[in-house]
Amino acid sequence: MRMLFRQRFFSWFDSYDIYDEGQNTLYTVQGQPSWGHRLKIYDTAGRELGTVRERVFTLLPRFEIYLGDTYMGCVNREFSPFHPRYNIDFNGWQVEGNFLGWDYTITGDMGRPVATVSKEIFRLTDTYVIDVRDSRDALMALMLVLAIDAEKCSAGNN
Repeated sequence: MRMLFRQRFFSWFDSYDIYDEGQNTLYTVQGQPSWGHRLKIYDTAGRELGTVRERVFTLLPRFEIYLGDTYMGCVNREFSPFHPRYNIDFNGWQVEGNFLGWDYTITGDMGRPVATVSKEIFRLTDTYVIDVRDSRDALMALMLVLAIDAEKCSAGNN
């Protein structure tokens, strides 16, 4: 399953539309006013599915991922003097590759690929392609990508 993650051109807060290959909307992501990033994920009927929320008042950035009201995991930035490093505690998944350059693979059990993420260049707004092996993992993969993107925005690396 391929998802296109496209930031809206004009928005006051982080807003994204997530499409399939046929340009059909799969999810909508709306930024919420709050201290730190707060992204709400909605289905096409407008039902809230999940949240990516920045935990404020932490030494290093931390982004928590919720499915409904259930805490699922987080992405923490770790102290590293030369290159940003992250600890990903979410769904038993790991991130391999260059996720600072937006080319990375999300892997699961025994290195099984869950999704690949890449950034499209020469676009007016940020556009990413998320290829998910199993469509049942699509929402969870999207939330992890959103958490990584939000951390990059907080750090000014986007």
